[in-house]
Amino acid sequence: MDNMRSGSSCGIYWRETDPPERGAEAPDWFYVPNVPPRLDGQYRRSYVLWREYIVPLIAIEFASGDGSEELDNTPLSALPSGGNQKPGKFWVYERIIRIPYYAIYKIQTNELEVYNCVNTRYHRLEPNDRGNYPIDLMGVELGVWSGSYQNQTQQWLRWWDNQGNLLLTGSERARLESLHADAETQRADAETQRANAETQRADAETQRADAETQRADREQEQKERLAAYLRSQGIDPDLI
Repeated sequence: MDNMRSGSSCGIYWRETDPPERGAEAPDWFYVPNVPPRLDGQYRRSYVLWREYIVPLIAIEFASGDGSEELDNTPLSALPSGGNQKPGKFWVYERIIRIPYYAIYKIQTNELEVYNCVNTRYHRLEPNDRGNYPIDLMGVELGVWSGSYQNQTQQWLRWWDNQGNLLLTGSERARLESLHADAETQRADAETQRANAETQRADAETQRADAETQRADREQEQKERLAAYLRSQGIDPDLI
């Protein structure tokens, strides 16, 4: 994943203004495929559209309120000239930057809205049967997950693959790999114990066979001594 760019609260500059911030939006998170993380040898501190030419594929906003700011569709033409007001985020993402997917997560209510740009207009998507929103251009799904992360149990915005498998974070993946390694170690230890037990059983069987051979040898030796004694007394042991 070296050939990509993601940003968190990083400005996407879509027009040149004074001050520059008036011509930028800073999504809480966005993703741009097929661009290197460095530009002119330096890591990007912002994303300037007239230098990049590739728009973000998705932008995500975390709404602390009712989402009205994130859904603001006020166009630039409706603003008084020379003022410091900015057009609405929804309008900028839809009409100017034209980001294919726009997601709004309302933190207070754990509601997720996802919009897809079709024919230059955003259309709100319906969740699939898993309750997630397919982001087809990325081959993943976006949804709300309930569970514990960073010592907090609550609902989180998470990614799934297009088969419905939750995509793990780095720490979750490391923990799972550790559990698999522990299980493999336990399996190997159990196999070693089984092999040791089998060896001990084979040794015990060998010792039993050796003892049986020694007992038979002693009995044969006793019979031979008795036969020799009987012959020394003039008695044929075969006739007894």
